[in-house]
Amino acid sequence: MEPNNEWMNDPELQKIDKAKLDFLNKMFVQSTTINSNGNQAEAQKKMMTFLMSLNKLSKDNNISFDSEDVALIFSVLKKYATPDDIDKMQKISSFFHSR
Repeated sequence: MEPNNEWMNDPELQKIDKAKLDFLNKMFVQSTTINSNGNQAEAQKKMMTFLMSLNKLSKDNNISFDSEDVALIFSVLKKYATPDDIDKMQKISSFFHSR
């Protein structure tokens, strides 16, 4: 997804805490620096490092998302995403659900 925050203004997100939305926006902006250039092992290593830093950042800022938050956010993001973006989101989501 392009690093814009149009999705954050979606009316469906009104009940999500602004701190959570700001965290997500930072996550998406930072994730744009992770690209698939190079081999798959390098891309996976970059993604893992990124996800670990997100985990630390969320703990440091006391930010967590319940299953309703996640479902709502994914449904809104899909409205603004390309098919490739949706595939990436599903891969990230499956990483968290496999733990």
